[in-house]
Amino acid sequence: MEQIKDAQIMRLIERVGEHYKTNISNRYVRPALLQLQLDKTTWDHIESLTEKFEQYRYEGFHLDELYRQIASTARFVAATRREVAPSLRYRLSDGGSSGPDRVLRDMAVNTFSSNLELFAKLLCELYNKVKDIDAANATNKRPYYEQAPEFGDLDDLILNG
Repeated sequence: MEQIKDAQIMRLIERVGEHYKTNISNRYVRPALLQLQLDKTTWDHIESLTEKFEQYRYEGFHLDELYRQIASTARFVAATRREVAPSLRYRLSDGGSSGPDRVLRDMAVNTFSSNLELFAKLLCELYNKVKDIDAANATNKRPYYEQAPEFGDLDDLILNG
């Protein structure tokens, strides 16, 4: 399977990972995210996409694996929208925190929904750029996302899931 080393895609993956670590899965929100009913493979794919960028920087991403990581992250976004975002404030106890720590926790909770939407837009942009490269490189054959139906309409899951 083809390896993706496109600089624009690599920068986008790096941005997705940074946004995820800083605004989605930070120390204040992570306990609520870990309550999501996602299988281990899905969590592994999310981790590979958002936290193991250095591992892929030079060798590139295998196209099929990148699609799987994007699909798993899309399922995460949809589940988080449905199960976590509406009740985040109630899921997280303040744990007796006070002062600056409490302020930071409140900021993370108050901005979570908008940060999740920004994350979804970044993920959708990444998905569409990967599709463009896939289509451009698919000479005399169908692009991979057309061969694997589960990857064909991820943008709808990401943005509306």
